[in-house]
Amino acid sequence: MKRSTDRILTTHVGSLIRPPALQEFLRAKQASKPYDAAAYHKCLTDSVADVVHKQAEVGVDVVSDGEFGKSISWSQYVLERLSGFERRPIKPGANPFTRGVDRKQFAEFYAELDAREGVATTNEAVCVGPISYTGEDELKRDIDNFKSALKDVDVAEAFLPVAAPASVIPDRKNEYYKNDEELIRAIGAAMRTEYRMIIDAGFLLQLDDARAAVTYDRMVPPASFADYRNWLALQVEVLNEAISGLPPDRIRYHVCWGSWPGPHTTDVALKDIVDLILSMNVGAFVIEGANPRHEHEWRVWESVKLPRSKILIPGVISHATNVVEHPELVAERIVRLARLVGRENIIAGTDCGFAQGPFHRRVHPSIMWAKLDALVEGARLASARLYA
Repeated sequence: MKRSTDRILTTHVGSLIRPPALQEFLRAKQASKPYDAAAYHKCLTDSVADVVHKQAEVGVDVVSDGEFGKSISWSQYVLERLSGFERRPIKPGANPFTRGVDRKQFAEFYAELDAREGVATTNEAVCVGPISYTGEDELKRDIDNFKSALKDVDVAEAFLPVAAPASVIPDRKNEYYKNDEELIRAIGAAMRTEYRMIIDAGFLLQLDDARAAVTYDRMVPPASFADYRNWLALQVEVLNEAISGLPPDRIRYHVCWGSWPGPHTTDVALKDIVDLILSMNVGAFVIEGANPRHEHEWRVWESVKLPRSKILIPGVISHATNVVEHPELVAERIVRLARLVGRENIIAGTDCGFAQGPFHRRVHPSIMWAKLDALVEGARLASARLYA
């Protein structure tokens, strides 16, 4: 993994807004309606090429394929790559996406939000058999499309974002394994195939793990903070097992507090879980840090030492507001962290993906590109101050 040795490098979390032409095919796929498979694959290939070239034109250093190959969300896509699950309609009043302390405290707000946007899913995933990885062909297609798109662009590195074990098919139910620990260990063992294929293809692997932090809001209360810490420690153990033997310097770990546009007043504090995050055997930590609920947490690094040889990729651009950050503000965010952990150990990033699925976006596409442009310009200003 390249470091910011001469200037501050830039990247983002991975998921980018899908173009309308691609969305039409994905709507048909999700609805199990007929579509022209050859036309879909051409559209997907062309869309990946376009988004990779656009990232390079803006000046992003470490780029992704936009997650364009995933026909469901950033975490639910795994339903198409793992055996052992079946999908069932969620019973009225039992949708797990409507749980959480934040939702209880701001029930009227969330009622309006759900009426406007709809809840994240209307189906639940139930484990009914042994879990194994079956998505090799689909992943190879994504790898081949990404490689083809990168042939004639000038970027520093490229990464593919996929779900960490804890975030694979969130709110899944278990009707097969003895207990939830046995289930999560089976998921980790199966996902190792995906992780290894990405690294073997020459890309950086990014493990997306919103559930690591979001589960606190879903669990406490009635469970205790100690219960949550124990749960998270198990997820760290499973993740480390899933990537055991893979080169840490080719792996990025992304943690955020979920991408929904809510108050987030009951998010767990970074200071309370940073030790567990840093115990993951990865080379870089991609951590949300630009939104008004978490920006103050840059001070965590005043007392917490970033492990030697590790990289911090802080969010210095928010995905959740249409206000485009001023490059001077972006530069300030970068500089204050670089002075704490070392300029060579910082890569400037975004809080989260700009699209949590094919049809869920947080900003307009034009604003997304304006934000990435502000990221690049802010990194340029920061570099002028840090490398003078």
